[in-house]
Amino acid sequence: MRTPTFTRDGDDKAQLHKITAIELARGNGGGASKTSHPAGQLPPDASAVLAGVAARQPVHSLGRTLSSLLSLAKPRLTVLVVLTAMASYALYPVPAFLAPSALDTPSLSPLTLLFLTVGTTLCSSGANGLNMLYEARTDALMSRTRARPLVRKLLTARAAVVFALGCGALGTAALYVGVNPTVAALGAGNMVLYAAAYTPLKRVSVLNTWVGALVGAIPPLMGWAAAAGETATDAADGGSWRALLLASDGSSLGGWLLAALLFAWQFPHFMALSVGPAPEYRAAGLRMLAWTNPARNARVALRYSLVFAPLCAALCAAGVTEWSFAATSLPVNAWLVREAVRFWQRTSGRHGAAAAARGLFWASVWHLPVVMVLALLQKKGMWGRIWRSVAGEAADADEEWEDEDQDQDEDERQRGDGAAGRMAERGEGWMEKKDEWIDGSVAGSAPPNPSHEKRKV
Repeated sequence: MRTPTFTRDGDDKAQLHKITAIELARGNGGGASKTSHPAGQLPPDASAVLAGVAARQPVHSLGRTLSSLLSLAKPRLTVLVVLTAMASYALYPVPAFLAPSALDTPSLSPLTLLFLTVGTTLCSSGANGLNMLYEARTDALMSRTRARPLVRKLLTARAAVVFALGCGALGTAALYVGVNPTVAALGAGNMVLYAAAYTPLKRVSVLNTWVGALVGAIPPLMGWAAAAGETATDAADGGSWRALLLASDGSSLGGWLLAALLFAWQFPHFMALSVGPAPEYRAAGLRMLAWTNPARNARVALRYSLVFAPLCAALCAAGVTEWSFAATSLPVNAWLVREAVRFWQRTSGRHGAAAAARGLFWASVWHLPVVMVLALLQKKGMWGRIWRSVAGEAADADEEWEDEDQDQDEDERQRGDGAAGRMAERGEGWMEKKDEWIDGSVAGSAPPNPSHEKRKV
């Protein structure tokens, strides 16, 4: 199977000439390295950069192949996906984190975390490979993505298919074997949602952004379900998706709140990101609010930026973090809202919209990692356990648990001794009656039945 020639079609040529004219009018000269961004400050496409590295390698060399395959995986996006899953796993409320051995109290396993990381990485890489394969023609029409590996023919379409499906299969298997079936199903389902729903929907409806946000919200659920399955006290519960995602005791609420946070974050981030390439999206036939309805694009960004403070407070109420997290996350949440308001005002006034988009974009870039780090640093009960460990109180607690176990064993032994004593007394009484019967002291009476005596007691 040969890699298709993406600019052979007449319509594609016309669209490419139109985009080039737009770039020339902006003074970019059509160069991919000078792509128009929000105020010219968007980071370069990581896949295009890696494809450039691969192109400089000798043909048929291992370095060229590996660099091309890595660029097909969209490494920057994959890293973000994996980090959100890992953060959610780490935030699951358990008495101990990454304990090296099995304890009486639930703990998270480093081996499970390893399988979660590897499986999520492979699933994300497979989904991104399928996305890039489907959008190769569109990527050729956009200055920021036209240097990607399939456009530059660094890989054949067959190689891309094998890579994407292989990563997806291996990732799902790793999650199934090393984590649990629920997480494996979430990983496989997310690949299908991204490649088969979100990607083609970009040419049909602006709702593609909401579907894409749903794709980004699933990795936190995967991390939470991985931790819930690891700490399940019942083997049946560990394999039930209802127990891991819809627990009757409310323990799954934290995972859904983290998923909601990731879902909401993608709107201010992408709505600002899409402002610069909006003319190219339009010429390539990708339906984005940035060009179909700029005013609504800004309103959506503002609307979702307002939910972060309530979501952070909800994480505190759900017992995922300490209440201090609601206060410490407030400044960065307020910063995002301020930039979103500015973006909305400038877009409505049609003056300085590009600069406002740049401000919101970079605020969103910093917002997510800051919020997640603050949550991890203020995980419910974490500092208390650390302090008890440093102060030596943890050992005292262990001794107390051992004392309680010894007391319980002693009580059971005493109860057992008491029962044995009563049985011995009944046996002695029966033997006395038997002796009396043999001696004839109980004339005309039948020999005593010990079972009758037992029922009388």
